Amino acid sequence: MARAREVRAILASDAAARDKAAETPYAEVALLKDAGLVTLLGPTAEGGGGQEWPLAYKVVREVAAGDGSVGQLLGYHYLWFWAARLVGTEEQIAAVEADATRNRWFFGGAVNPRDSDVQIRDEGDHIVYSGRKSFSTGSKVSDVTVLEGVLTGTDTHVFAIVPSDQPGITFHDDWDNIGQRLTESGSVTIADVQVPWEAAAGFVDRTFQPRVYNTLNVPTIQLVFVNFYLGIARGALEEAIEYTRTRTRPWLHGGQERAVDEPYQLDLYGDLASKLWAVEALADQVAEEGLAIHHDAAGVTEQQRGEHEVRVAAVKARATDVSLEITSTVFEGLGARATAAALGFDRFWRNVRTHTLHDPVAYKRREVGAFLLRDELPEPTWYS
Repeated sequence: MARAREVRAILASDAAARDKAAETPYAEVALLKDAGLVTLLGPTAEGGGGQEWPLAYKVVREVAAGDGSVGQLLGYHYLWFWAARLVGTEEQIAAVEADATRNRWFFGGAVNPRDSDVQIRDEGDHIVYSGRKSFSTGSKVSDVTVLEGVLTGTDTHVFAIVPSDQPGITFHDDWDNIGQRLTESGSVTIADVQVPWEAAAGFVDRTFQPRVYNTLNVPTIQLVFVNFYLGIARGALEEAIEYTRTRTRPWLHGGQERAVDEPYQLDLYGDLASKLWAVEALADQVAEEGLAIHHDAAGVTEQQRGEHEVRVAAVKARATDVSLEITSTVFEGLGARATAAALGFDRFWRNVRTHTLHDPVAYKRREVGAFLLRDELPEPTWYS
């Protein structure tokens, strides 16, 4: 966490300028590597941190407070680093995690379920991926990319990890959105990328070995989302507090000599901080609840998985609402001069607004309601 705080401070020092420039974040990813954060989940025998998801989420939150884009990149990296553990065999998990940790691989992923499936040809000893995805977060800054597709003529999906820098993968540099501008989330074309069958995650003798644990991708990545939303909100709130302490002028008809003595300022910041602290506490609690599942990957039941997803859905809904509220409402405590473009206070709201549209929050609330009123567990899908 000390390393994460140091990284946050470095990122925050010029975050507004880098957001405006929107250049490929090579230096930012190098900073994450040099700080030892990319190998946080890796085995200690290979130089990794040997840590688990609750700490990884907190690190994502801390980094996102300095720069929301970099927090998202790190969170997605953790997810794809863990992908071998999600669906791989024991041998694949050990090999991938050792190589990734030793070589400090930074992971990207071309797995967008809203697009048509990437098609996979079976060519004997190899399978061959071809297709296009609208989003590939991490793209040019990644060392390896997680591909997912379906074997042509079947409904069999296959994950594989491949080098990002190869002729068969073309990143199109077309991410031009209002927020999360440094996430390298543009589209990608995949053309005849070969993968040996033994590298197909979770397959033994070309047959997939299913487990309930394979469906943990959604609650896990949704908690990644929760934590970089909350990190962005914390960054906005703490920068706003510092600005109000040092630069906001009291209202000329308010009867106070300092902005920090105005009752409405005390109420505003007290209200926003209370809401943030509450959701951070819930996020930490839900992350700890998930540890039992991660510790029993072979034995987790559908009931355990479903109840965990409901809790994740609940905190996702609250984190969405609170982060949007904080990043827009802080302007009321800053004053008109704080809208200067050079300060970049708008980036916090733009970042949260952009990514919270990833999947409709109403469907998260629906999952919670259906569980409470009808005892329905969320059906495992790409979004639940």
